[in-house]
Amino acid sequence: MVFTDIIALIVVYIYVAIIFVVAEMVLKTRPEISRKFLHIMVGNMIFAMPFFANPWNMVWFLTLPITIALFFLTDYSPIKIENSVTESGHALGLFFYAGIWTILIAIFTIIAPASDSKLFLWIVALAIVPMVYGDGFAALIGQKFGKIKYTVFGGTKSLEGSLTMFVVTSVMGVFVWMVFYSIGCTMPEFNIVSILAISAVATACEAFSYGGIDNLTVPVITSILYFLVAIL
Repeated sequence: MVFTDIIALIVVYIYVAIIFVVAEMVLKTRPEISRKFLHIMVGNMIFAMPFFANPWNMVWFLTLPITIALFFLTDYSPIKIENSVTESGHALGLFFYAGIWTILIAIFTIIAPASDSKLFLWIVALAIVPMVYGDGFAALIGQKFGKIKYTVFGGTKSLEGSLTMFVVTSVMGVFVWMVFYSIGCTMPEFNIVSILAISAVATACEAFSYGGIDNLTVPVITSILYFLVAIL
């Protein structure tokens, strides 16, 4: 492992540890806010991805260990660990959240050419955006201000929350695209229409999902669409 990857891992692990401590201890009186705080803040790791020389180091030493750790915080764990973060929401939501991140990095590293293993990491980042920022803020806004409710496949959503997801996903999609482009990532020409269209699809996908399954469906659909943008 190269020195830069070791430094990147240390920095990210310190960041994640601080976020978990804040979410568990400082925000424990507001468990739902604590879970979404963790959901959003851990997602900022997407900005660390371009600084890893080898994407596999993220998989083996970062996202996969976090996925395993989150599994042990769920009701399905053989070891019961009391915490206010995962208990406040869907049992497997955060586990799916980290797990799909791991899978996407692995897949897009495998299909990337040997000469540039990081070629498609921007797709992973943009696929994570709706789940991290869009869904995270949609839940907070929907719970606080959601008045117009609708039900799809047994899951109740709010129009205000869905609109928030679309707007936040679009804005952060543009921001993340610009950040990755500005640091030299190989990407297609900026296309606001593609970002808006994919943000709309991600919002619809979240509306049709329920439980914690949106943490799987939204990134998968979004990554496929951005991959099509990359190759067409």
